Amino acid sequence: MFFYMNSNKMFFLFILIFSTMISISSNSWFGCWIGLEINLMSFIPLISKANNLMASEAALKYFLTQSIASINFLFYIIMKLIFFKNFETNNIMLMMINSSMLMKMGAAPFHFWFPNIIEGLSWFNSFILMTWQKITPMILLSYYFNKNLLTFSIMLNIIIGAMGGLNQTSLRKMMAFSSINNLGWMISSIMISENLWIFYLFMYSFLISTMCLFFYLTNSYFINQLFILNMKPMIKINLLINFLSLGGLPPFIGFMPKWIIINFLTMNNFYLMTLIFIMMSLIMLFFYIRIIYSSFMMNYFKMKWFKINLKNNINNIMSLLSMFSIIGIILSTMFFY
Repeated sequence: MFFYMNSNKMFFLFILIFSTMISISSNSWFGCWIGLEINLMSFIPLISKANNLMASEAALKYFLTQSIASINFLFYIIMKLIFFKNFETNNIMLMMINSSMLMKMGAAPFHFWFPNIIEGLSWFNSFILMTWQKITPMILLSYYFNKNLLTFSIMLNIIIGAMGGLNQTSLRKMMAFSSINNLGWMISSIMISENLWIFYLFMYSFLISTMCLFFYLTNSYFINQLFILNMKPMIKINLLINFLSLGGLPPFIGFMPKWIIINFLTMNNFYLMTLIFIMMSLIMLFFYIRIIYSSFMMNYFKMKWFKINLKNNINNIMSLLSMFSIIGIILSTMFFY
């Protein structure tokens, strides 16, 4: 698979996981900053490759953006040590720490680096960047935050994530804008409840892992490559289910956390935000359907000189994942009814 028994990569992956545990279990801001720096220094060797210029460029861009966010965070910590009295009432410093965390996770309006870096990564590294790397900044953001800034960021994430993916043909960029959109849902969920955020993150990570695994096994990076794959109908149905679940279409399992968030927003009179969430979800479903368009055409014309046969182990893996998707549909249907 990804590591090819490479002990160096395994070591850095362990440090990556360990550094996240340092940050989220620290009882001081300085300890959180140290965990973030260890996380940065362990992720760069994972994404940089000597013979791949795009990966090296992505590693350099990632280092620069994360360094800027870390400098802002460290400045906040130093200012807190000096001016510790009535510090929590200072909105400027509060917005500074929120901005540094939003930049670290690639949330709007600090999202410009995110799609460009994803474009230069492998599917495994893209999966880590879209899921695991968001855990630490999200938890630090939940400790205390500026409600107005986060509300503005949530609406920007939802809109930019939906609009940005419309004109893309690269699967990695489309998944990046999908991650930006889901980041808006995740930030709103962590403002409601940490348990809801954990549930949403788990559901999102499972669905994204299925997509990244499929694209990795088929070596697909652009939409037109999906039309020349010779896939079994069961695998096509599995892709359809997973993408519609990722878009939040009922009765699939991905709709459950979104339904809880929308229910909370309507109960607290956030009607404009609810409208934006629902409208942008329709746009997200549109470009998810663009990706899985071949799944609808079970007997579409195959060009014999471009046909790619999938290996049996890939078919077995995707059939197993489709079974999990069907179980998710059954569970979500039981939950709703």
